[in-house]
Amino acid sequence: MNQRSYMLENEKISKLLLKLSLPATIGMIVNALYNIIDTIFIGKGVGALAIGGLTIAFPIQMVIMAFALMIGIGAASAVSRSLGAKDVEKADYIAGNAFLAIFILSALTVVLGYIYLEPMLRLFGATDTLLPYAKDYMSIILMGNIFFSFVMAANNLVRAEGNAKDSMNIMLIGTGLNIVLDPIFIFGFKLGIKGAALATILSQFISFIYIINYLYGGKSSLKVKLHHLKPKFDILKEIFTVGFASFARNMAGSILAIVVNNSLRIYGGDIAISILGIVNRVIMFLYLPLFGVVQGMQPIVGFNYGAKKYDRVKEVVKMSILTTVVLATFGFLVGELFPGFILKLFSNENEIITEGILVLRIIISMSPIIGVQIIGAALFQALGKALPSLILTLLRQVILLIPLIIILPKIMDNSILGVWLSYPISDLLSTIVTVVLLKKEMDNILVTSSDNNIQPDY
Repeated sequence: MNQRSYMLENEKISKLLLKLSLPATIGMIVNALYNIIDTIFIGKGVGALAIGGLTIAFPIQMVIMAFALMIGIGAASAVSRSLGAKDVEKADYIAGNAFLAIFILSALTVVLGYIYLEPMLRLFGATDTLLPYAKDYMSIILMGNIFFSFVMAANNLVRAEGNAKDSMNIMLIGTGLNIVLDPIFIFGFKLGIKGAALATILSQFISFIYIINYLYGGKSSLKVKLHHLKPKFDILKEIFTVGFASFARNMAGSILAIVVNNSLRIYGGDIAISILGIVNRVIMFLYLPLFGVVQGMQPIVGFNYGAKKYDRVKEVVKMSILTTVVLATFGFLVGELFPGFILKLFSNENEIITEGILVLRIIISMSPIIGVQIIGAALFQALGKALPSLILTLLRQVILLIPLIIILPKIMDNSILGVWLSYPISDLLSTIVTVVLLKKEMDNILVTSSDNNIQPDY
């Protein structure tokens, strides 16, 4: 048993969760900070309409991200369970098949992205005013798609083998470089929103070089050789089945963007879309630390579930829920107490700030409980249980939020307030459902811990 496997199976859960979550959380915070700083530079250097253009372009980036995370998270879950079962050769085949899949899918998304770019931007709610900004940005971002997708997918494998430090470094290098390059390209070279896109793809390329060096420089416990790249359809099926929940979540975000952006175009116009772009960046900053905890939790859950150490699975889930509730509550207090200060970082336009204060306060009002929903969906994914993970993933953004956004404004006399209120209502209802499913799974694991022949019946 190597050192990382021993750590996942035997180290005290509180210490282990901190060791794996802290680097991931720091990386997530820095990544969120990049998104905020990027938006600040664009808002101050180009204007609020450019932020609106980013808001339109972001869902297309989420589609690209959806494919990368589907493969990365699906493979990471399978790798964790294989390492826990001491099947190292299978783990190498899983990683090799994941690399093959990510290059094929990312190449396809680039080709289709260039062919259908303008129709897609229109679909996602681009007005005549916002379209040029969104098109300028995405036409450059697509160039770096293969590097971005590979890093995002492979970074999940780094975490799956318990190496949180290098996973954090990968994120810090790309994000830190992006923050440095943004003002140079936007202001120094006066490239505006195109400069932001160029800074992004250059940073992604450097991250790609780093992760290749990690994987093939002797640091990784995965030893992917040429024969591991040979397609194995049972492995690919497992990767795509387990990872589909992540794919669905990100695609749900894109589908949601179509509904939200077009609703805002009808009820509020360009200003409302720009406000949402700012609020989304703030929410990302508040929520990404929660996903850092998830990334620390998942390899522990997957490894110990594979090793049939179910008490450790239960312990890390409980500790993860408590941690996310504390983090989310802190973010909630900051957002509710200082909304004006936050919004002024992005724009000096009075209309953006005045209307944005109420929007921010409404949308984050259920933040303290959202960690429960995130942990619930991530748990089932780590256990390789695709169906409940998919249900919980779709519940918040598709099953509940989209109908609410369509219905509430009409009930409220075509008021844009209905769009904003849909968010906390969806958060509350989805968390209630998650608690029910989570309790059932924890009870099943309790039974399984006393009799290893009994398996949770999903």
